[in-house]
Amino acid sequence: MRFLSRRLVMPNDLNFAGSLFGGRILEWIDEEAYIFAACQLDAKSLVTKHIGAISFETSAYQGDVVEFGLGVKQVGRSSVTLTCVVRNKQTKQNICVADDIVFVHIDPASRQPQPHGKTKEELESIKIETPE
Repeated sequence: MRFLSRRLVMPNDLNFAGSLFGGRILEWIDEEAYIFAACQLDAKSLVTKHIGAISFETSAYQGDVVEFGLGVKQVGRSSVTLTCVVRNKQTKQNICVADDIVFVHIDPASRQPQPHGKTKEELESIKIETPE
């Protein structure tokens, strides 16, 4: 699992109980997973098809730095399936795990699925710089 990006939990990200709002973290997961998939496949024309099991494990609070770990789980002809772990940067505790995030590569004109031409082995061999 590669932890590739971080976000600071701000006041606007909180729910009524003062912890990170679940909807906000899901928004971040979708965005971070898209960026990862687009970089891995070297393609911009991706759409989110499915997000499977989501498990909220612990809370995050204002001022916490959360980081996103992403990994390729499966590669199809026109799709890629990812796993995302969101954890607290300081404590390393998992905040949320989203499994089976599926993106489909589409033709921009027809909006129909289009082969992306990558294999799981190719994607696993891509070197990505991680933040310090």
